[in-house]
Amino acid sequence: MGSHSASKSPLKSKWVQLALGVICMMAISSPQYVWALFTKPIMAQLGVSLPELQITFSILIVLQTFFSPFQGYLVDKFGPRLLLSIGTALTGLSWILSASLTSVSSLYITYGVLGGLGTGIVYVGVVGLMVRWFPQNRGFAVGMVAAGYGVGALLTTFPIANSLINSGLQGTLTFFGYAIGAVGLLAAQGIRVPHADRVQTVSQLEAATSGVTPQAMLKTPVFWLMFLMMSMMSTSGLMVISQMGAFAKDFGVTSALVFGMAALPLALSIDRVTNGLTRPLFGWVSDRIGREYTMTIAFGLEAIAMFVWIATRSDPVLFVLLSGVVFFGWGEIFSLFPSTLTDTFGQKHATTNYGFLYIAQGIGSIVGGPIAALIHGAAGSWIPVFGIMIALDASAALLAFFVLRPMRAKYMMRQAV
Repeated sequence: MGSHSASKSPLKSKWVQLALGVICMMAISSPQYVWALFTKPIMAQLGVSLPELQITFSILIVLQTFFSPFQGYLVDKFGPRLLLSIGTALTGLSWILSASLTSVSSLYITYGVLGGLGTGIVYVGVVGLMVRWFPQNRGFAVGMVAAGYGVGALLTTFPIANSLINSGLQGTLTFFGYAIGAVGLLAAQGIRVPHADRVQTVSQLEAATSGVTPQAMLKTPVFWLMFLMMSMMSTSGLMVISQMGAFAKDFGVTSALVFGMAALPLALSIDRVTNGLTRPLFGWVSDRIGREYTMTIAFGLEAIAMFVWIATRSDPVLFVLLSGVVFFGWGEIFSLFPSTLTDTFGQKHATTNYGFLYIAQGIGSIVGGPIAALIHGAAGSWIPVFGIMIALDASAALLAFFVLRPMRAKYMMRQAV
């Protein structure tokens, strides 16, 4: 720190950078998390079926994840300030253009393609920046910006719901499109890359692995193990996010009242909070006790919570409370995996490298979404679906402790020699 305390610009403070990163993430979180509010009015306006409309959401998530190595490469090449400006502007524009649409195919392009590319650039860009600004407390910093993405939509959910009633679909998409675009674009102007002498390496090991290229990383078994584990964990969480309305109905808890509120919206609100809170919390824990030990605890907690949840599925109070615990055991993957990856492969290519790992989230959305729905359809029950998810979570917890820990230690030692 020493020499930097004299510098005048507040933008050189890592805490200011963290705050700006959180604001950028909050600005781009609505397209994913508020989508459910738009489905009914858009179906009514365009006269399309729900499966047809839901393709929009799949396009958004797939472009956000599968293109992330390319988006990460652009951020590394042209700098985060320019790319985050473009990403936040594209996100706002995707809503503004969606407001005046007459066909579902044009919605795929505006809300889906533009929204997916815009949010993806910002997401990998901000995560890649934070692992460089906070070499000592990487888990906590990435957890904070990931929490911004998880919790950001809490600020817009109720205003958008009210606006849909008062201003209709067009007015809502236009107003909030300009709002999220402007907020994100303003925050992006303050984004800076840490000065070279500010990036102190944490240890000799990290110095040795400071700049593993994506090409080299993709040849290592340790990367593919992390990719497998992140896909497994993504699948269980995204199954719950995408199917919760359906299985709450099958369990008979949708319309039940819990603490005077309808069970499903209450569960969804609690989930947003625990999903956000777990990211910096487990990230901070992993900075203290190590990444793999933290993964074993968190992933194990997720498996146990899912098991108890399905076992007590018809109790509305437990349904609501345990849904919060399930998300608490899941959301931390977005702080633990990027931190572990950068610890292992260094920070020089951190943004592009995380782009490759983030594809695991796209795989999770396919297995946890359409494939889980097919399994439920074939079995006529949610039990086998939950059984698979619990097995994935428990396996990921065991892999972290028994396989990833020794494999990563061995890889780091080899790099240091």
